Formats: sequence, structure tokens, C-alpha cells
Amino acid sequence: MQKILRGMMDTMNSVKPPRMTALRELHEAETGGPFSILIGTILSARTKDESTTKVVKALFSKYKNAKALANAKVKDVEKIIKPIGFYHVKSKRIIEVAKIVNSKYKGNVPENLDKLVELPGVGRKTANCVLVYAFEKPAIPVDIHVHRISNRLGLVNTKTPEETEQELMAKIPKKFWIDINDTFVMYGQNICKPISPMCNVCKIRNDCKFYKSKSVS
Repeated sequence: MQKILRGMMDTMNSVKPPRMTALRELHEAETGGPFSILIGTILSARTKDESTTKVVKALFSKYKNAKALANAKVKDVEKIIKPIGFYHVKSKRIIEVAKIVNSKYKGNVPENLDKLVELPGVGRKTANCVLVYAFEKPAIPVDIHVHRISNRLGLVNTKTPEETEQELMAKIPKKFWIDINDTFVMYGQNICKPISPMCNVCKIRNDCKFYKSKSVS
């Protein structure tokens, strides 16, 4: 796995150094506490990273913590997050989550997967993102990029992201888990795209099942 991760970064840096993912930006930001990363991950669903980053910064410039967001009006939140997809649903959802975090956990985001997935709208991928980006705990958040690339490389042979997560957890040493999502997502956005992947510049193509099958056909 170390060879794959390094090969991905070398490829991206040789073509064009990639911009940070939205969650990495939130993690690096001064205000990037666990609550902003939880809300940012919920908002990022079906939304481009650039939009997510801008919206989260705007949202947390007004609502600094779970208590403030819990007391926000839906229409006020909608105005701020309107640039992203499904903003009507997401505005209600993040206020609901804020209320639970504020009342049940005294404003602190739980660091436990089972407690995180109990929050409305928080599935395993979102929960794992919070563990990785907010708490730097080993987990493997599997989105469309991680799922696609893992199957293309031949690391797994799975139909769903949930299956991919379980397979990767079983096969990959825990010390690499925390880097998988960030690196694979950047690689999926910049090199190993859904359509017309840039196999010609990929430095790990000789270890890639997808590339080998293309070469044979």
C-alpha cells in the first residue's frame, strides 16, 4: 500500500500538484474542529469540493459551534448553503445534528463510530471521515473515488462502497488507513477519473488490473 500511495502522489506532483480536498482544507483550517468537519462532510454529499469549502467557511463565520447552529433558523441557514446541492434538506439536517450534539454530547462530537452513525444523515462514510479528518483515528471512508480506484487496481472486487470498506480493512495494514481517503480522492479527481482515466501518466499502472486488461484487449 505504501508503494501505491507514494506512486499516486508522485504521479499527481509530476502532472500538476493537486489542490487539497475539502475535508483536508477543513482539517488544516484554524476553525477546523470536529464539529465543522462533521457538518462539512454532511454538506459535501453530491457537491464539488470548492463549493463545500466556501459554504462551510461562510456557515461557521456566523455559527461558531453546535449551540449556535442548533438555535439557527432554517431559512437563515438555507441562504448561506444555497450554492450546494439539496440545500433545503441539508439545512434542516445540519440543524438537527447540531441540536443532538449540543444537547446529548454537550457540544462535543463523539469520537466513536457507533455513536456517529446514530446521528441523522450520518452513514459509515461520513462517520469514518469524521474519525480520520477530525480525530486522526484510523478508518477508511469509502466514497465513489475510493470504491472505483480500489476495484480498478484489483485491491478488491466489490459491488458497493460498504463491501469495499470491509475488504480494504481486512487487507490493508491499519497504519495506512488514515491516508487512503485523502490520496485516493485526489487521485480520482485528477488522474484516475471515471471516464478517460489518465493511464498514460499513472506511475502505478503496471500494478493496475484495469490497465493490464486494457493493454491485453
